[in-house]
Amino acid sequence: MRLLSTLEMNNPTWLCFSWSLLILAVIHVTVGEMYTSLLNVKQAISVERKLIDYLRVYIDHEFERLEDIKRLQRPGDSDGQPAGVIHPDQAAAFRVAECSLQQRSPGERTRSSYEKEEANLPKLEDLQGAAKGLMRLQDVYALQVASLVRGCFQRVTKGKPIDIYLPAVSVSLSGDDCFLVGKVAYEQEDYYHSVQWLEESVRLFRGTGGEWSPENEGTLADALDHLAFSHFKTGNISYAISLSQELLNHDPMNGRVLQNIEKYEKLLGTSPPIPIRGDGLRRPSSNYLGTRDTYERLCQTQGSQPMLFENPRLFCDYFTNGNPGLLLLPVRREVLSLRPYVVLYHSFITDTEAEDIKRTAQPGLKRSVVAAGEKQATAEYRISKSAWLKGSAHSTVGKLDQRISMLTGLNVKHPYGEYLQVVNYGIGGHYEPHFDHATLSSVEAGGCTAFIYANFSVPVMEKAAIFWWNLHRNGQGDADTLHAGCPVLIGDKWVANKWIHEHGQEFQHRCSLNPEV
Repeated sequence: MRLLSTLEMNNPTWLCFSWSLLILAVIHVTVGEMYTSLLNVKQAISVERKLIDYLRVYIDHEFERLEDIKRLQRPGDSDGQPAGVIHPDQAAAFRVAECSLQQRSPGERTRSSYEKEEANLPKLEDLQGAAKGLMRLQDVYALQVASLVRGCFQRVTKGKPIDIYLPAVSVSLSGDDCFLVGKVAYEQEDYYHSVQWLEESVRLFRGTGGEWSPENEGTLADALDHLAFSHFKTGNISYAISLSQELLNHDPMNGRVLQNIEKYEKLLGTSPPIPIRGDGLRRPSSNYLGTRDTYERLCQTQGSQPMLFENPRLFCDYFTNGNPGLLLLPVRREVLSLRPYVVLYHSFITDTEAEDIKRTAQPGLKRSVVAAGEKQATAEYRISKSAWLKGSAHSTVGKLDQRISMLTGLNVKHPYGEYLQVVNYGIGGHYEPHFDHATLSSVEAGGCTAFIYANFSVPVMEKAAIFWWNLHRNGQGDADTLHAGCPVLIGDKWVANKWIHEHGQEFQHRCSLNPEV
């Protein structure tokens, strides 16, 4: 076992704590990054409720204004009142109504209220990020799009649908929802996903008779248009013609669609047929994830710990590390793997401590970044927000540092250990295989930690901590610690990470030229 030297920042050893409870707070939201944290998504729901309340107030005020206008009718028009004679009560009502009309209109007040909340509403980037998150869940967990649309989580195994997770409440997607997801894939020229989601969109739009709703972004015609071209790009020309002809029923004078049909028919009529560029419904390859198949297989197990009967050297015990502070209350330790050495500490943190940590971290949550040369940048393969907490930020942070030090026997104070990093994951939030970070938290489904080369995954566990060394004793990086945070399928994933440097541990954890010692 080895730790990190200060010059080897890409290979820290670390301890991770996790929990799942949630506290809402007002947080500044970076434009287009709301989808990267479920906390911000929940905040957007509360903002939407405010806007609905503003709209109700607007409607009530407009009704009041209409009543004021009615009271401004000419006095001579009143029943039984001689022309030119104004009753004192009418004069008072006239002045009140006139004053009311001169005030700022309800529309202006509603617009002002909306502008105050506008920064906390989802942007186009959030829609695109949420759509990509759904497609990520579809791929990683091999989910059927049709079941996702129904609010279920199923995959087909040996020709039969298998339930992956049964939510207590199922919320179905609309034709417009599916259109928006399919359109995101379409604009990325990802026709594998656009075909599947647009097929569902067309089916649902057809089920409503093509009737358009004011809140819809798209229509049946839009879905048919995008789906026809998607099928063309995948080589299914006959179906592209059929969909285009159906589209003409809704838009007979669409010259572009007429030209497309003519082009498609010529391609079908050539002898021999002209080969069409397109790989069929084949999932796009990953340029940076060479271990995708193993990664997804481990994620789909949703926690496949090595069993004791498979490796009798694995064990569970009550652990004190020889520290007097743990003698009366030892920690429940579960050794998950020997190569690499991975340990799970159960009930490491209390509910109160978890809430304290989350509450303290919430104001500082920002989009998580990854190393990009000498700089740091956001990346699609890490979808979350994180904040760094110093030991002085809250007394609980200091207590956790002390507890980590007792368990590991290491100096975890800065600069020998990084500050505590707290992370909240977004829609389909994940962190694909890497060496310098790992996650574990309690969620209803998904989100497990997968060790790619070691070929096992750790299930989500509430308030547990996981620890491993990612350097050999001779200081070389341990490739077996390649790991990933699988996408969150259901639930709200919170984790806290602690990286401990090699520098400063020379007497607590001695080095060796032999990595096996």
